[in-house]
Amino acid sequence: MFFIKQELPINGQIRAKEVQLIGDNGEKLGVLSLREAQELAEEKKLDLVLVAPHVNPPVCKIMNYGKYKFEQAKKEKEAKKKQKVAEVKEIRITPNIEEHDFRFKAKNARKFIEEGNKLKITVKFRGREVNNSKLGEDVLNRFFEDLSDIANVDKQPKLEGRNMFIMLSKKA
Repeated sequence: MFFIKQELPINGQIRAKEVQLIGDNGEKLGVLSLREAQELAEEKKLDLVLVAPHVNPPVCKIMNYGKYKFEQAKKEKEAKKKQKVAEVKEIRITPNIEEHDFRFKAKNARKFIEEGNKLKITVKFRGREVNNSKLGEDVLNRFFEDLSDIANVDKQPKLEGRNMFIMLSKKA
């Protein structure tokens, strides 16, 4: 279910002595008392909706509020459909990765970034490899250099426990 972010005051909820009135087909009807505006809306069997409460006098519009809410929900649903959620893809490597493996992983990394995903490259240190964390940092920097034409660094290489990682995303 979709909710309208801002509920507009309608009919009896409006608290103003006089209002600037806009008709149901967009024409300006001028400044009227609230009672006159409500009578006009009732004659047309529509709602009086407060659309701009912070101006003096407040602006009201005659409209079908149910239809308006439905249209807003429909627009919101369309906007959500068009949104692309960026996934975080992860590639795991070791600090002493061979050249062929590096090329293969770099090719996959390029594909992930071109699809618009964020990329997390993790170097996993085993045993005493953690003492040479500089090797892992060099491999991550090499990855970035290889992808620098299409990627930006979101997070610099960072060591957490036995893992070091870098975050990359597509250039704007």
